[in-house]
Amino acid sequence: MRRLDIGDRLLAYLVFAAAVVLVTFFAFQHKLSREWHLPGSPTLYLFGVAGTILLCVSVVFVITKRTGTGGSPLGWFSAHVVTATLGTVLVTIHSGGFLRYAPALLLVALLFLVILGVWARVRLSKDMAATFATRDESFSPPRSEDREQLARLIEEKESLLSRLEPGASEGTFSPMLKHWFLKPGVTLAYARLIGRENKLLGVRSSVSTAQAYWRLVHIVLAFAFVLGMLGHVITVTFFAGYVSGGGEIYWWHLTKW
Repeated sequence: MRRLDIGDRLLAYLVFAAAVVLVTFFAFQHKLSREWHLPGSPTLYLFGVAGTILLCVSVVFVITKRTGTGGSPLGWFSAHVVTATLGTVLVTIHSGGFLRYAPALLLVALLFLVILGVWARVRLSKDMAATFATRDESFSPPRSEDREQLARLIEEKESLLSRLEPGASEGTFSPMLKHWFLKPGVTLAYARLIGRENKLLGVRSSVSTAQAYWRLVHIVLAFAFVLGMLGHVITVTFFAGYVSGGGEIYWWHLTKW
């Protein structure tokens, strides 16, 4: 079966189309009725809900990747790219162009997530492939003193692994979500050993700063966006009075606290 993958050209077309839609909408927004200018109006509220649902597909991708269930991670990655792009368009339209309030920070985080993701897929992936192909030191035996420390680290990892995932191979095992939920203490200890092992091998220092930290930045931005999105949904739904500042509450809500 053909793999579900998104090439650089298709990704460029997708991002370009999203940009055209947004530029066109805001260029002609002044010709639309009042409800298209109010974030959370009946029409724009639906845009926000649909955009949020699409953006949540990225969460499903992370769960699938970290649990090994739900089908091909590559297929979910492609879905993550497409739905994240469409979701970004919808929630940006949902904002109505209001960038003077705290929710605008969510759009900033989303913008950086899109830029970082596209850059990593188009440019950084090639650098990472070239780095892996030319790192002869990765296949060279470590120094004798490092070898002794590695041996002790591996013994500690194997001891923890027997409690964490009996029968798993230390050389290929990576903690998954179920381990963090079921045995968080042991998983954390194992993760720390992995960090010590990588530091001893000089894994991070052997690549560029961009390759070493882009994923961490992407995760932090995504986590901040999800928290901000949840906070936004809760406040406009249950604290509509606070959000409106005593003004008109024109969006769907449950309480006016």
